[in-house]
Amino acid sequence: MEVPALGARLTSFADALLAVLLAPGCAACGRTLEHPVEGPVCGDCWASILPLTPPVCDACGDPLPRWRAISVPLATCPRCRRSRREVTRSRAVGAYDGALRSIVHAFKYDGRRSLAGPLAALMRARGHDVLEGADAVVPVPLHASRRRSRGFNQADDLARRLGLPVVRALRRVRATATQADLPAARRHVNVRDAFAPTSDARLLWNRIIVLVDDVSTTGATLEACARSLKACELHEVRAITAARVVGTSPVPRRRLPGPAP
Repeated sequence: MEVPALGARLTSFADALLAVLLAPGCAACGRTLEHPVEGPVCGDCWASILPLTPPVCDACGDPLPRWRAISVPLATCPRCRRSRREVTRSRAVGAYDGALRSIVHAFKYDGRRSLAGPLAALMRARGHDVLEGADAVVPVPLHASRRRSRGFNQADDLARRLGLPVVRALRRVRATATQADLPAARRHVNVRDAFAPTSDARLLWNRIIVLVDDVSTTGATLEACARSLKACELHEVRAITAARVVGTSPVPRRRLPGPAP
């Protein structure tokens, strides 16, 4: 028997055995997984994650009215035009809603770290214009107390799978309230001066870097990170996230209970 055929049969057997013995549910929709060995999320849920529909703001990535696609090739939204941004361009896989929201929750709060690989693959595919030409990625850090309680930094897990050198150029110098628990007007104040450069930041002089995080709501955290690196005289700061709160997408006020493992 050829090796590929044998491997396929063993995988099929393992799928059937796990389905019978454990009946694991999809981390996003909860339905029993037909192919558990392929990961904790079913194919239908991955396929349901749609990209943000162009045109989008060239700065923050929020969707724009469609007429801007004709009138201005690289348009920006009113909020980005009103304020000076340190992050020049930001992109996300999709809106923080539906299956993507559930997947991010399973990854971040339920410790399903195997989801970092497929999430990062989507980030590479849908954020290629941000990653192209960049010199390094910088994960948004967690405060030491939060990292101890969670056991890992989700941004770091994503950054290591984006195909660029990872420079841990930032540290969080004070604990902050969870951004999702705050109204938009208070988020910039909440993270002001919460980050500081590490000794590795010296490696980024005149470089193009991409900040990496799991979710962007107002972009306050990404902007605070970019400001803390200004002394490094970077050439450009971009950002990429797994999801972005846009339009009427819900902003969670508390952690939702995940589906049963």
